[in-house]
Amino acid sequence: MPTIISHAIVGLSLGHAGKPLKPLPKSYWLVCILLPMLPDADVIAFVFGIPYAHEFGHRGFTHSLFFAVVLGFITGPTIAFMTDNKQLWLRFSITFSLLMATHGLLDALTNGGLGIALLAPFDHTRYFWPITPIDVSPIGLKAFISDWGLRVLKNEAVLIWIPSLMLIIISALIRSLFKPNQKDSR
Repeated sequence: MPTIISHAIVGLSLGHAGKPLKPLPKSYWLVCILLPMLPDADVIAFVFGIPYAHEFGHRGFTHSLFFAVVLGFITGPTIAFMTDNKQLWLRFSITFSLLMATHGLLDALTNGGLGIALLAPFDHTRYFWPITPIDVSPIGLKAFISDWGLRVLKNEAVLIWIPSLMLIIISALIRSLFKPNQKDSR
């Protein structure tokens, strides 16, 4: 799995690309950070004796596209109504579903683990992409603060952080083209 840092960065970049022209509250950005990290909360399954390979084990159901869409369409209207952006519920739902789905899709690009249950609950097969260029992240702080952890961060900087920054820049440029000109609004 990529680090939670990278999942958050991807969430912020997609949140930026999917946001409307008007300013959004902090809760929107908080959701953009937390939703892509949420699937890894499934590591709690280990505490309850649920094995890694189980459908509700690590990289199981919570990493599926189905889970991403369901959670996106719960979170989207919730944030829209809580922040008085009711008309944006569908846009938020789609954006949140996509950024949530990135978790499993990115994990399937890693070079470790048992694969990702992308199609759960309909198919519990664990999948990887044909190429897996992202180094799998160590689990646990001690393992993360090591040569392995540093190697993973360097790998993610090139393969995830730079493309995410490019998405933010490109979406900001595109958005600026559609922003009403102050002089024209007289």
